[in-house]
Order: sequence, then C-alpha cells, then structure tokens
Amino acid sequence: MKNNFIQRAITGVLFVLILIGCILFHPLSFGVLFTLISALCIHEFAQLINRSGIASINPTVTALGGAYLFLAMMGYCTAVSDARIFLPYLLLLLYLMITELYLKKSNPLGNWAFTMLSQLYIGLPFALLNILAYPNNPAESSISYNPILPLSIFVFLWLNDTGAYCIGSLLGKHRLFERISPKKSWEGSVGGALFALASSFAFAHYFPFMGMGQWVGLALTIVVFGTWGDLTESLLKRQLGIKDSGNILPGHGGMLDRFDSTLMAVPAAVVYLYIMTYF
Repeated sequence: MKNNFIQRAITGVLFVLILIGCILFHPLSFGVLFTLISALCIHEFAQLINRSGIASINPTVTALGGAYLFLAMMGYCTAVSDARIFLPYLLLLLYLMITELYLKKSNPLGNWAFTMLSQLYIGLPFALLNILAYPNNPAESSISYNPILPLSIFVFLWLNDTGAYCIGSLLGKHRLFERISPKKSWEGSVGGALFALASSFAFAHYFPFMGMGQWVGLALTIVVFGTWGDLTESLLKRQLGIKDSGNILPGHGGMLDRFDSTLMAVPAAVVYLYIMTYF
C-alpha cells in the first residue's frame, strides 16, 4: 500500500510538472505534448475497443488521424494555413470509411461507429485546445500564444478532482450517480466546485484579460462538464468491463483515465468563451 502511494505520488507530480511546463514554456512544447497525448489517448481507446470484441478499428491510423487534427487546428489557429490544411484529415476519414468495404470484417457498422467516435470523442476536444491557446482578438493584428487559458482548464479540473476526493471522503453520504460511479457523492462534487471556483478568483486577479465574472463562469463550466466527462469514461469502462483504461501511468491507469474530464470540459469551455464574446 505504501509503495503504491509513493508510486502514485511520484507519477502524479511528474505528470503535473510536465503538463504545466510544456504549456508555459513555448508554443512548440505545447503543440508537441498535446499531439502526443491525443495520439496516445486514441490509440488506447482503439485497443480497448479491439480487446472487447465489440468492434475492430485500426489503432495506428486513428491515432495518426487525431495527431494530424491537432496539428491542423494549430496551423489554422495560428494562421500558418487556411482551411485547406484540413483536407488531408477529411481524406483520412474517407479512407477509414471506404476501406471497411473491402476488409470483410464481421461488424463493419460497429467499426465505422467506433472509428468516428475516436475522432469526435477524443481527437476533436484536444484539437480545440488550440482555440483556447490562440484566441482570436480583433484588437490585435497578430496572433499570440496565450498559455493561461488552456492551463486554467487543467487547474480547475485538478482542483475539482482534489476537492471532490477530500470532501467526499470526509462528508460524502449522498451518491451523485450511483449507477455509473458508486463512489462519487454530491458533497464531494460541491466541495470540488468550491475549490475550483476559489482558484478562479486568483486567475481573475493575476490575469485580468477576463473579468471576475467570466473567470468564475469558466470555472463553473469546467466543473460541470468535467464531471460529466469523468462519468462518461466511467460508463465506457463499465460497458467494457474494465477498471482502468490502461497502465501507461504507474499507479494512475491509462491516458484516458487522466484526461477523461478534459474531453468534455474543453469543448464546453470553447462554447462558453465564444458566448461571452456576445456580451
């Protein structure tokens, strides 16, 4: 038990340091990190589906598709290229659809469905991080890298998870979603939300490019959709009959286990910030 705790602690600290360091250090390190994370998460998802036997999809090609989508979105958001940069990705999707006609597998409909799900559920949310990192500001003629918005997403998620675990362990009595995740409680969810909302005041103080209300609204959005993202992956694992999505992170499971909340939080954050531009 003690060795497992130390292993989890070391892995957790390294994970946080690498993520924060790559986001803050340089746009290139941000791009390389999340291209790799996107590919690894999709590859892990494809392997889970293949091992379950419910469908058969190509882990390598789908992972490369997710990686390219992230890079294409990065190129588009930084004005390196126009929308034509997405054409190879569209051709890849067509390839994945058409090849199923010739592979003679037993469940082509399931293969198509899970192949497209890998891109929609995992590839697209990571690609949308670029919209947060390179916000379109009409007041500025050039596009600049803003690491604070993508970093804030992860800080809010981490504090929400930490607060939910601490408060839930101490006070948790009422189950949040017992059918899918028996350990989560309403008390823990409220505690996690308070942790995240408290940190939004610090972001508003040190990074006033958004107002206090906007930062609080962003934190609340991340808490709600991050919780749904966590529950979504829990439902996926329950359906597949597994405990962890993988073992690439010692003591922490797989890549999807670490980024499950992110997959719904990022699209929700993008929608929220675009809505805020109208007010």
